[in-house]
Order: sequence, then structure tokens, then C-alpha cells
Amino acid sequence: MKINITTAVAQNYREVYAGFTKDLFEALTPPGIPVELLRFDGSKTGDEVHLELSFPGFKQKWISHITADACDDAECYFIDEGRTLPFFLSYWRHAHRIQKNGDGARILDEIEFRCPIPGMALFVYPVLYRQFRARGPIYQRIFGTPA
Repeated sequence: MKINITTAVAQNYREVYAGFTKDLFEALTPPGIPVELLRFDGSKTGDEVHLELSFPGFKQKWISHITADACDDAECYFIDEGRTLPFFLSYWRHAHRIQKNGDGARILDEIEFRCPIPGMALFVYPVLYRQFRARGPIYQRIFGTPA
């Protein structure tokens, strides 16, 4: 399954890329499921992000590795891939792309995921979609809303 969400922001794409920090990550944490950030190295190749999700009666680890990052005259990006995933995911790849858009930028969240049980993605997709769609207003609050 794939989720692609684009959000326009007012800041320059390089400034937005530099803003992908621990503070932004914590601001983007979705409501509903308590998430504890155990480790945040950054957004460069080789960095890791470790989370612990708390569900009623049990906890799940989520460990992602940054497998690629780059910046050029039109775009900056980094990709995180899940290495240890919660029970409802068997594959996770999230490309964070920040593209030049006039004086501002476009943030593209491009997510590909799979679930371990056939048909489970039909339930997981709407939850993930809502959580990532909710990032748009947060991005715009932090990086500005384009005119």
C-alpha cells in the first residue's frame, strides 16, 4: 500500500530540510497512541530513530534506519526504512522529500507499507493516512503557510 501526501509551506526548501529535527519529530507524533522517542540520531544516512508505542496492555518497538539522504538545486530528501516494526506492519519505507516551490517548498510524505496478514492493510491504511494528513497543519505552523 502507498500513501502520498503533499503540503506546501512558505520557507525555502533547504531551511525546511534543516528543520527536520528531534523537536519537529516530536511535534509530528500523532495523537491517540502514546509514543515514546527512545533515540533520534537525525536524518542522515546511517542515523536511527527508535520509538516505543504503548497499546493497552502491551508495548511495541519501532526502529527505523535512514537509508539515504541527498540535496540538490531542486530538492532535499531522506528515506527511513523500518527494521523493527510494530505487529501491524511487515514493511515500512518513508521518503521525506522537500522540493523547491518558488520561494517556498513542498513537503512530500511518500510512504509504502505492508502488513503481515492479508487484508489487514484495509484497516491500517485509513489510520496511517489520517495520521500523516494531520502533519500538514503542523508543517505549516512551523514552516509557514504560503501566500
